[in-house]
Amino acid sequence: MTSIENGRKAPNTQIGFAIKFPSESNFLRNQISFGIKFLFLLMVFTAGKAQAQEKQQKIQTVVIMTSSECGDCKERIEGALNYTKGVVFAELDVETKKVMVRFVTKKISLQQVKEAIAAIGYDADEVKAEPKAQKSLPKCCQPNGMKNL
Repeated sequence: MTSIENGRKAPNTQIGFAIKFPSESNFLRNQISFGIKFLFLLMVFTAGKAQAQEKQQKIQTVVIMTSSECGDCKERIEGALNYTKGVVFAELDVETKKVMVRFVTKKISLQQVKEAIAAIGYDADEVKAEPKAQKSLPKCCQPNGMKNL
């Protein structure tokens, strides 16, 4: 039976979250309520900041010195890296022999990027090209290949 059915007025009720302290003063209730709200907001802002830092560290951009020689090298290196899992973008500047690589750090490491370049036959900073892969490159793409032509 509801309060309207039995002819009485419905009691005043509040909708929402409230903590009732039977013998405490309003001042103490307000202080505790403020403390709970403050802790909640602090947790929300701290979690948001941690997620922002995680997103910033997710993608890394590096420049790697290679042993590339020509436009064919550019196509070969860019093609291999751009289809490597975790690599977002790769572009080789043939004149400087430097490849700029943007990659997702959770999917691939810098060392793995360098090893991917070495696996197709090119030096990548301190990582030397795999000899078998290097020998299978066209003559112009092998070390000093453009000078020997």
